[in-house]
Amino acid sequence: MSVFREDALRGQHIVISGGCGAIGLGVVKALTDHGAVMTVNDVIDAAEAADRLAGAGISSEKAAYVRGDLTVPADVDAFLAAAVNRFGKVHTALCHAGMVLAKPILEYEIADYDRTMAVNVKSAFLLAQKSAQHMRAEKTAGHLIFTTSWVANTPWPGIAPYSASKAAMNQLMRSFARELAPDIRANCIAPGIVGVGMAKRQWDTEPDYRARASKAIPMGFMQPLDSVADAFLFLCSPLANYMTGSILTVDGGCDLYPMD
Repeated sequence: MSVFREDALRGQHIVISGGCGAIGLGVVKALTDHGAVMTVNDVIDAAEAADRLAGAGISSEKAAYVRGDLTVPADVDAFLAAAVNRFGKVHTALCHAGMVLAKPILEYEIADYDRTMAVNVKSAFLLAQKSAQHMRAEKTAGHLIFTTSWVANTPWPGIAPYSASKAAMNQLMRSFARELAPDIRANCIAPGIVGVGMAKRQWDTEPDYRARASKAIPMGFMQPLDSVADAFLFLCSPLANYMTGSILTVDGGCDLYPMD
């Protein structure tokens, strides 16, 4: 059970990219349960998005869906325009969309590398930049939050471009924080090996992955989705108002682990 008041985020309009994935849905649920309204982006069609949002218990009155590819500037503009039309000015932008393809570094194809960088870094840059422009125009004390990862610091075998993309996002966040302070803040959340989505599928079906991942988690178990959502809830709340340029690492200690 959350220790935050149910109205902790009342009055906030938050936009999120990649909000219909397993982690994204948990974040949207937590933030809307605590008073925020949200405009959710992903690349799936509207009917599937509605099913996923409803299946997660997210009210359609508190969350609106806008389909789009946020590696395309025009789609970012359309997403933000739809968001403002539905819920008014944007206070917080969650640059959350991401992808990972597992393959040895010497076998990685350039097309997969380019796609990983586009989805993870380019879309984050575009959403943050255009959201910040909107915030400046509206004179909003806004907040940009990037979803990165512990592997930005501790390379995990088989996902080199993903690790590099998350390191790039960390530095991108710091540049936004440095250039836009004090009126717009920027921070990162870096989760660990979360027990949903692709990591959970690998954990359940790939014994080698499970053995390696188990060794890499000092806490001894996969990260609960609620712990990721709680980190977002904190960073979106007034309790984090003096934070900018920070990476909030919530990973069960994975970043401590020296891979052997």
